[in-house]
Amino acid sequence: MRKNYLFTSESVSEGHPDKVSDQISDAILDAFLENDVKLGIADDSQVNTRLGCETLCTTNKIVIAGEGRGQAPLFHKHGDKAIVDRELLSKIAREVVQDIGYDQDGFSYYGADIEVLLHGQSPDIAMGVNAKKKKGGEEEGAGDQGMMFGYACTESEVYEKGSYMPAPIFFAHRILRTLSEGRRSGKLFDLQPDAKSQVTVQYVDGVAVGCTKVVVSTQHNAQSRNGKKYTPGMVKDLISTAVESSLPKGWMPKKPSDFLVNPTGNFVVGGPDGDCGLTGRKIIVDTYGGYAPHGGGAFSGKDPTKVDRSAAYAARYLAKNVVAAGLADRCTIQVSYAIGVADPMSVLVETHGTSKVDERKLEKLLPQIFRLTPTNIRRTLKLNRPIYRRTAAYGHFGRAPEKDGGFSWEKIDLVKELRGAF
Repeated sequence: MRKNYLFTSESVSEGHPDKVSDQISDAILDAFLENDVKLGIADDSQVNTRLGCETLCTTNKIVIAGEGRGQAPLFHKHGDKAIVDRELLSKIAREVVQDIGYDQDGFSYYGADIEVLLHGQSPDIAMGVNAKKKKGGEEEGAGDQGMMFGYACTESEVYEKGSYMPAPIFFAHRILRTLSEGRRSGKLFDLQPDAKSQVTVQYVDGVAVGCTKVVVSTQHNAQSRNGKKYTPGMVKDLISTAVESSLPKGWMPKKPSDFLVNPTGNFVVGGPDGDCGLTGRKIIVDTYGGYAPHGGGAFSGKDPTKVDRSAAYAARYLAKNVVAAGLADRCTIQVSYAIGVADPMSVLVETHGTSKVDERKLEKLLPQIFRLTPTNIRRTLKLNRPIYRRTAAYGHFGRAPEKDGGFSWEKIDLVKELRGAF
């Protein structure tokens, strides 16, 4: 990559239609996994949850579809068929919409019609994924074929220690989190849940030095508290302090024309009423903002036997530990799988010319330190826990590990072992 360039990434808020769908799918997954924990079967691969849950949201309509396996009260046996509790899943969806803040004529937590079309998992898929006895224990097969990428770099460390993310997506997320916090606290009362941000970062000699453009589109009330009809200029005045506070000192664009707010005009009708939402349509927002490759598989609504999710987490975990150990300033890791097969088909480590060690040795060492089978990923990172709805907005990476196991793939507990190996 050139030393001097501009790079742009975008983020979307928790009220964006696609993110509403992602959060419903992940909240349903959390409910299944929480039930497994209560029953004491979270780590029993023969009976624990399998889920591929997709959600569609549009004007006062939510459709939940997909396939899965689970225990009562979420799933019930009816003859040879597994029947899902539709009322319970509908309740979960309404609670998500209410928490996001949608109580509008075109989309509300109480007024939306909800259709649940979730059904039992295909026995053909189940047969390939179910654990098989091998030397050293049982191993589940990968839930699908495909390739996954993990990435980490040092450039955001100056601004938030432990994040190891590219600056453009890091600050695009931060802007929207700040606006969301203001909306929920009442400080930015006139904002509504739907929003998008876009940040263009300037790099000089390979170092991020500031923003050349910032774009924010945010849904808002038609009128302010004093009864005035909102204009884009008024919205800009409302949010400019919050946006500037989200960026490093001196990074806010100096020219007014380089900070764009609602450039098409008013943004009153938004969320699923303004645009249809679908699970899994924001895969670049979820990962590295386009700064690193993506294998194409979405995350939300998928249990950890689906390597689209779990192996992407594992690849990020390894890449972050390589960078945190000081072995490279940038690291991309690719892994690939075949459905029903436990071990990956390939592992690639690319450090973009920043490595202090032999990349080929890293490729051999990393799978020895951390086995990249679905069973080991799931158990070591403790992925069979209800930790997923929180991942479904503002990115799955660059977040702090949490005490209950959330964002476990963000831990840097392999640093000592990696340093010792070299």
